[in-house]
Amino acid sequence: MPLTDLPLADCRAFRPDLPVPADFDEFWARTLDDSPTSRQESLDKPEFTRVDTGLPLIRTYDVTVPGFAGRPVRGWLHLPTGDARPLGCVVEFLGYGRGRGLPHEKLLWSSAGYAHLVMDTRGQGWSAAGGATADTDAGGAGTVPGFVTRGIESPRTHYYRRVFVDAVRCVEAVRGHPEVDPGRVVVTGVSQGGGIALAVSGLVPGLAGVMPDVPFLCNFRRAAEISGRPPYTEIADYLKLHRDRTEAVFTTLSYFDAALLAERATAPALFSIAMMDEVCPPSTCFTAYNRYAGPKDVRVYAFNGHEGGAEYQQREQLVWVRALLG
Repeated sequence: MPLTDLPLADCRAFRPDLPVPADFDEFWARTLDDSPTSRQESLDKPEFTRVDTGLPLIRTYDVTVPGFAGRPVRGWLHLPTGDARPLGCVVEFLGYGRGRGLPHEKLLWSSAGYAHLVMDTRGQGWSAAGGATADTDAGGAGTVPGFVTRGIESPRTHYYRRVFVDAVRCVEAVRGHPEVDPGRVVVTGVSQGGGIALAVSGLVPGLAGVMPDVPFLCNFRRAAEISGRPPYTEIADYLKLHRDRTEAVFTTLSYFDAALLAERATAPALFSIAMMDEVCPPSTCFTAYNRYAGPKDVRVYAFNGHEGGAEYQQREQLVWVRALLG
């Protein structure tokens, strides 16, 4: 496929002005402090239930964490067997439309000797083992198919407010696990998962590292204007129907721009960006990379699309995490 965005040299220098809501930090502090947990179906604390995967070298737990408003968020926790404790941990957030799936699907990090928590994404997940995470707080006016415009009338009702809180609570939950070293937690994800990881990097202090791959949720306006493939096209499709809501929509989305939250990050980061990515255009990913406030490095894949570095990037990450966590 051809290059459809800025060349690499321009991307490396790309630092557009992004609108920052005046109450941005207050909004997130209030969101994390005020997420209610008093509803009848809310959870009081994380639950870890052992499941049998038939894999004797990895112990797997079905995880339920009280997420936004105390609603249950599901996941898998994989722990390598052995005596070395406490463990460094990798928390993984998933791509758009992906659920946690089967418990044996994602074993790379536990095979490398780390604890590994995979978070289900509310409303998107499925699991043949049961227990997908529902988005029971969804509401508001009509949306287009997908999740980006769900609750877009207000920052308080927007879908990613709930997802980002879920992600923060999952990090907090795994930090409290007796076999995990709370000071050695790394967050990661591809596409949507990369955007969530960036958001968490700005919302959770003391992370050991951040690994966003081809991150979604960055520089929404540019992405909606130049991306020709979903999910960013959901924004354009919504505004085709609601011609009078353009500024209000992008005001709401600015509260969830991972590039703005990345400016609050302090942990070391290893990004990956693909220069022929039509889903998450490289200039939008570099918007986040160039604004990221902590120590950072990036791997660029010049001829790849949204698949990015895939197994090549995993190899880079294994080396990077080993140097970071030991």
